[in-house]
Amino acid sequence: MDILDRVEYRRVRLDEIHDPIFRLRYEAYRREEGVPFNVDRIVREDLDLVPNAMCYGVYIDGALVSSIRLHHVTADFRRSPCMSVWPDVLSPWLDAGRTFIDPSRFTADRDATLAFPALPFLTLRVAAMACEYFEVDHCLSGVRDEHAPFYKRVFGAVPIAEERTWGGATFSVKLHSADVRDIRNRVADRFPFFMSTPEERERMFGGDPDSRFLSPVVPTARVAAIAENRFAPAQ
Repeated sequence: MDILDRVEYRRVRLDEIHDPIFRLRYEAYRREEGVPFNVDRIVREDLDLVPNAMCYGVYIDGALVSSIRLHHVTADFRRSPCMSVWPDVLSPWLDAGRTFIDPSRFTADRDATLAFPALPFLTLRVAAMACEYFEVDHCLSGVRDEHAPFYKRVFGAVPIAEERTWGGATFSVKLHSADVRDIRNRVADRFPFFMSTPEERERMFGGDPDSRFLSPVVPTARVAAIAENRFAPAQ
């Protein structure tokens, strides 16, 4: 909770090629040789520009420390990373009326990762807010085996499809899914810093499209958690 007092979220204009999150992506993936070298030193792709894509930078004390991209996947808007890899698994779910948040391109600054162990939580909080705002059925995760225990422990995500390779990545991932309605209260009880007020979620995902990029969004987890008696403020 305390580190959130130093955090701001900013929505990225995905059509702005010079936004620093694209270089942050490149540097993070190149450290593990997850993407090939390119002279522009950025990672940017067609899935950044589809109508259901959104991306956020996470800032601590004004410095960019991580970023995450989300796709809100519905029967009408089916483009997303997981849909591109497992269409045979996910298309029947969409045909049946289910909806997803598909987080991807979760990348972080190396020094910030060492300085702030909570950085994965601060970043994935954006996905948790999106699941609640859009009232989706599932939160998807295309993750490597070594990261799967984290997603299971925190979000209750379970594997639902076999390992495959996606995009230009040099590693394979498995498809995991968390049932949002089943885990919302359990996650809030264990990790109340994932919580948010309706006002914060509206500023992150709603309103006038142009206004979304004008100002940073300050986390409201403390207010939301106290309101639901899930967090006791210090005396």
